[in-house]
Amino acid sequence: MAAAAAATAAAALEWRVPASPRAPPLLAPNPRARCVGPQPIVIGLLPAPANGGRPQGGWRRRGERWRCEGAARRRRGGAGRAGRGRAGHCLARHGRARLGRARQCCAWLGTARQGTARQPLAGMKAAVLLLLWPLALAGERRERAPLPGRRPRAAAAGRFWHVTDLHWDPEYEAAAAAGQGCPSGGSQAGPGAGPWGSYLCDAPWRLLNSSVFAMRGLLRRPDFVLWSGDDTPHVPNESLGEEKVLHIIENLTSLIKQVFPDTKVYAAMGNHDFHPKNQFPGKGHRIYNQTAEMWRPWLNEASIPLFRAGAFYSEKLPSPNTRGRMIVLNTNLYYDQNSETAGEEDPGGQFQWLEETLTNASKAEEMVYIVGHIPPGFFEKKRGKPWFRSDFNKRYLKIVQKHHRVIAAQFFGHHHTDSFRMFYSDTGSPINVMFLAPGVTPWKTTLPGVNNGANNPGIRVIDYDPDTLQVQDVVTYYLNLTRANMMGPVWEEEYRLTEAFQIPDGSAHSMQTVLERISKDAKYLQQYYEFNSVKYDLDLCGEDCRVDHVCAIREIDFTRYDECVKANSSTTAITSVCLLLLCLLLGALQSPASSLMS
Repeated sequence: MAAAAAATAAAALEWRVPASPRAPPLLAPNPRARCVGPQPIVIGLLPAPANGGRPQGGWRRRGERWRCEGAARRRRGGAGRAGRGRAGHCLARHGRARLGRARQCCAWLGTARQGTARQPLAGMKAAVLLLLWPLALAGERRERAPLPGRRPRAAAAGRFWHVTDLHWDPEYEAAAAAGQGCPSGGSQAGPGAGPWGSYLCDAPWRLLNSSVFAMRGLLRRPDFVLWSGDDTPHVPNESLGEEKVLHIIENLTSLIKQVFPDTKVYAAMGNHDFHPKNQFPGKGHRIYNQTAEMWRPWLNEASIPLFRAGAFYSEKLPSPNTRGRMIVLNTNLYYDQNSETAGEEDPGGQFQWLEETLTNASKAEEMVYIVGHIPPGFFEKKRGKPWFRSDFNKRYLKIVQKHHRVIAAQFFGHHHTDSFRMFYSDTGSPINVMFLAPGVTPWKTTLPGVNNGANNPGIRVIDYDPDTLQVQDVVTYYLNLTRANMMGPVWEEEYRLTEAFQIPDGSAHSMQTVLERISKDAKYLQQYYEFNSVKYDLDLCGEDCRVDHVCAIREIDFTRYDECVKANSSTTAITSVCLLLLCLLLGALQSPASSLMS
């Protein structure tokens, strides 16, 4: 009986798989089902109970089928009747589901529906999924008592999404079905990739689809969405081309538009969103033109010519109650792997434009968010690895120092890791902070010298004050990829910034407190380190690890970064020598004592 029920549940899970080169079909929740209350968070299927008992939530058995009592009512004839579903599907066909226990049923609609290709979720243990149903309601926020030293979030606070580094691998499913390694994994990938992704590969479509629908379930109506680039897979240039790059950008754009049709999206290009990758010119290009057309619904008329010329732009925030402005940069122009802009003083005139935009914002009494893909400074997981060319790094740092009073915060990606960067005045006071969001792709970096360079997929919500654009909190959600491949995906809260680090908000001064705590307190250091890989790498962060992360966070300037690493490494070496001498001394003292006692 149990085996039959599990087989029935698995057979009912039919996934629509994108077919290239056509645009991939979207895995929207079943259109026949309408639920009042929280949207689906768990993208999966609630199976029929295998033990013959009655599951919670008003389920009743009909042969091998189950229905959810109260999930729907006919509008004709006055009689209520629940919609039926195979192997645990809850299909509300004739109206709206009412609140209460029926909501538990409908929250499991997920994205399963009949499609052009059928792929039962390999390895799913149907009975185990029953244990996960309460997480489906995780999107229903509960008010929390404020922690000591933490200001309660104002009721009128704004909220927005930041998602980055999607890196879709269109060939993932085909390679997995053929028992081959994914193309984006290169030589490190072998057969056996899971249905929701692999740490050695870029993201399959169902993972990206799951992440965006989870965003809608967790926060259906954000003020806006930040999408900070990198859409194509980590494959050689000869495996792509302009058309494939544009095809991938178009499909991901369509997904976000469908899930958030009425939401303003501020999108930036990543270094992989071009062909050849990294080689962004400081002048007009066909890829800029085509991308501007795809993003036209999100851009105003003044932004389109700017984007066509250099893929950067600035717009006022959509809320009428804020004097906020968004500046979206093309920092790929400053990448040290970009030979197109090597030797240029100001590629595309973006630095001059940025200074003028910040000056005008100050005159208009506006506050600004800056969004980009590649951040300045260094990669915290590889010592001495910068991203910008030296002169570009210096100029960007000077601009932030000069205009910091008008810059509320900065939001970047590229690393696939969760970290932040501090900016200081000439006197050493913290004046600004840059938040680096984790990527959705779980891909393990092939950068030499990086250990445990993969991550669990992450997405995040930023709570902010619409009047000042002050970041009030950062809430990161994640998918445990290992568990998802065994039991189906569950997006859950990983941590809340103010609670995890006991700070009142996300201001520069508060983030300086976070830096000091992870620099001096092993408990906070380890907590930060596990968040850095979105709970993929749970190894102990030792002294060398601490130096790499702390110096990367603290010092964006190249010279000061080198000094930080040397100073901390010297301190570590001196401490090690002192401990060694102490041990030798204690050993020498114990030897005579042992002789006397013998």
